[in-house]
Amino acid sequence: MNQFSPIGGNRDLFLVIDVQNDFCPGGALAVADGDAVVPLINALMPRFAHTALTQDWHPGGHSSFASSHAGKAPFESIEAAYGTQTLWPDHCVQGSAGAAFHDGLDLASAELVIRKGFRQEIDSYSAFFENDHATPTGLTGYLRERGIERLFMAGLATDFCVGFSALDGRAQGFEVVLIEDACRAIDLEGSLAVMRARMVEAGVGFAGNGDL
Repeated sequence: MNQFSPIGGNRDLFLVIDVQNDFCPGGALAVADGDAVVPLINALMPRFAHTALTQDWHPGGHSSFASSHAGKAPFESIEAAYGTQTLWPDHCVQGSAGAAFHDGLDLASAELVIRKGFRQEIDSYSAFFENDHATPTGLTGYLRERGIERLFMAGLATDFCVGFSALDGRAQGFEVVLIEDACRAIDLEGSLAVMRARMVEAGVGFAGNGDL
């Protein structure tokens, strides 16, 4: 892990990424062992003065769904206007049980829920920007106005929504620490190793639950 100062009151925020039913075992886009992050995240929450959550929130027939493209299967890709887009099984459809947060996740201390991926023609992995890397979610402004300087991140999945959130957090000038054992990955054709290398290069710090 990288060395970092102890968790410090109002300058730190715990950002919990997409701990939703469709990303947990039995869900439409289940991450292996995804529900194992829930007790770790719940145990960490009391350590932070500030917690925010993200929630994947797609309309039906979203452009990132393989079912929206004739002849395409999940995990194939297309070229969208904003670049290469992986196609997914239908998941986290607005108002569905799959889009709901995992029943075991403690929501009481969350100050903010950022919903993403709700625009029909563009996917959104990052908590900060949609996949065009230009359309903001508003999270940066919220954090700056609140005086947040450092983000501790956990959730699903390490190599997609968590990783892109970490990269964008660094690009926006925040310190970022990834709590690795409170995340799980899809690891699609080596995507976890690729994303971890990108995070290291960007200056993301790494810790385990026991290090905090």
